[in-house]
Amino acid sequence: MPEIILCEDIHKEYKMGDEIVRALDGVSLTIQEGEMVAIIGHSGSGKSTLMNVLGCLDTPTSGRYILDGRDVSKLNDNQLAEVRNRKIGFVFQTFNLLSRTTALENVEVPLFYRGERNARKKSMEALERVGLAERVHHFPNQLSGGQRQRVAIARALVINPAIVLADEPTGNLDSATGIDIMRLFGELHDQGSTIIIVTHEPDIAAYCPRHVSIRDGKILSDKRTEPVIPGAPAVSHA
Repeated sequence: MPEIILCEDIHKEYKMGDEIVRALDGVSLTIQEGEMVAIIGHSGSGKSTLMNVLGCLDTPTSGRYILDGRDVSKLNDNQLAEVRNRKIGFVFQTFNLLSRTTALENVEVPLFYRGERNARKKSMEALERVGLAERVHHFPNQLSGGQRQRVAIARALVINPAIVLADEPTGNLDSATGIDIMRLFGELHDQGSTIIIVTHEPDIAAYCPRHVSIRDGKILSDKRTEPVIPGAPAVSHA
């Protein structure tokens, strides 16, 4: 599979008073097209900063970031916005749905920004893909937490992104609903989607075949593992 993400010696520094904070300190990372990767770290580890760089929400202080063949390391804000709207599907912990618009209209939003034709048809197909064909005209307050997250995932998928970037996607959900959402991510991965899940929860990371652990702005480990099958009973090693 071709590389979809290539990070080379990424540094990100912030100035806080007289102190320089190194949020990322020489991160190098390659992700292949079609991978499902968990980026794991505690608060303050640098994982949120790395997510912002990977999602083109921020640029590195130094280093190179190649996304789907394009160097996006030094782009300006307008160029980054264009890349985000074309290449990246975001899924957030808080869903970020518009409360006064239906599920279908929420999914259509990124297509309107692109001036896309057939927005309604594509949005319907995205909602069908996440199992919400019967809820397209419901408003967010008429949906469960899991259904709202499915709408958010459909909104991410509707632009046919190079990567889906999910930030703590089960953080506001109960355990059973969280398993359902991870099962859906697994199905999307099986269909060829490139999925990056940023989490501090080992139980959520366990559903991903690859774990990248970050601490103090550095990659601590990068390993592949046999993922947990969502909904399956845990295996005891006692």
